[in-house]
Amino acid sequence: MLNVCSPSADEQKEIAAALDKVPREPLFGLDFEVDRGRSILETPAGLLQSGGKVPAPSDSKDTADWVRIRREYAVQAMFSSVQYSFSKDAESMNETMVFRVRDPKDLMELSIEDSASAVTAPAAMLATDTPASHIKLERFGKSSIVLARCSGAPGGPAPDQSVYEPLFRHATAIVARYRSLLRARELVPGEFSRIAEMEGHGVRPASKMRKPAHPQK
Repeated sequence: MLNVCSPSADEQKEIAAALDKVPREPLFGLDFEVDRGRSILETPAGLLQSGGKVPAPSDSKDTADWVRIRREYAVQAMFSSVQYSFSKDAESMNETMVFRVRDPKDLMELSIEDSASAVTAPAAMLATDTPASHIKLERFGKSSIVLARCSGAPGGPAPDQSVYEPLFRHATAIVARYRSLLRARELVPGEFSRIAEMEGHGVRPASKMRKPAHPQK
């Protein structure tokens, strides 16, 4: 069982080391991808679940609209690619940034997520730097390391997570920087507008609007 609310000191060091390895001034290659689509929700729209619990699948036909941006790093970088996703359903909006390692030995990928429970236009959420709420390290041959903002039991106080704030702040700064580098504030609202236009014309939004040069694994 992952201790997502209070990872150990060693796990905190691993999270900090992974965040430190994200290039601040990345050199991107020519390969990129911009996708948009709509998916039927069988599980909640959050791409990473806080608290380690995944609710049972629902029979409802709720949907989530999403936009995804992917860029490849140049060959000398530790990471092979960065992928940014923005999803929106009837109850929440979520941003997720995933950094995939080129040659996994221990770390395979680093994921950072933030979310908003107030559903507005994507441009409104993108206008601010929403604090990171979930950091996850996928490791090769080992269990994942996760740090999530946790709420208390119903009627009880939230756990004291002040010791983890430097990690959350670092993760928030990374998402904010890459949101700009990937031009998310410009691209995401436009892609959501195209989804709405397709819905208005009775056309089901496609899940692959621009095909990448190399299909993503």
